[in-house]
Order: sequence, then structure tokens, then C-alpha cells
Amino acid sequence: MERRPDREIQRAKRRLRYVKKVAGTADRPRLLVFRSLKHIYAQAVDDSTGRTLASASTLDQEVRKQVGNGGNIAAAKIVGQIVARRLVEKGVKSALFDRGGYLYHGRVRAVAEAARENGLKI
Repeated sequence: MERRPDREIQRAKRRLRYVKKVAGTADRPRLLVFRSLKHIYAQAVDDSTGRTLASASTLDQEVRKQVGNGGNIAAAKIVGQIVARRLVEKGVKSALFDRGGYLYHGRVRAVAEAARENGLKI
């Protein structure tokens, strides 16, 4: 019988490979994405102090008013817009994009593109 590695373990390995090379700073935080089947989350982290500068998810009231289902590309675009707007308000113009070990397509890509469209340089 063939044994396949657990998908979450593989994703965690890909994620750690990226995180150990890159660290976010106060002027260029790490914009990381986590996706589940029902929701998508994005937050900007300053790794030097361990603080979250801005965050948004489909659980936020602001997003829930606009989108009913949180597990689709439309919801991911709104999350990207909101997190980018919150970062720009705090004076952050660029960020490092951490896709969290996920492939760069679908909802993860939608978050990144929406953040770029709203003034954040990724």
C-alpha cells in the first residue's frame, strides 16, 4: 500500500522554508495569508518585534456585510483590499508576501492582487 505524506505537513515544510529566509520589518512587514475551507485570513507582521500591524479576514464585520460566503475569490479580494488600506493608513507602502506554503493561485493570488491594486507594493 502506498503511503502519502500528509498535505498539512507538506504545507508547513514549504512555509517554514520561506519564513526562515525572510523576516518582516516595521517599514516592510510580512503579509501572510492563511486559508481554510470557509474563510481566508491576512495579516501584516513585523517579525523584529513580533507585532501584528494590520489584519483582515472574512470573519470581520466589514467583510461579512459585503460577502456572504468567505471561501471564495470575491471574499479574498475584499480581504486584500481591507488589509492593504489598513497598512497604507499606518504609513506602510510595501510588504513581503508570504503565501503560507499555498500555491500562488485562486484565493491566495486574489489577496495579493487586491493589495497591489490598493496601493501596497508587494
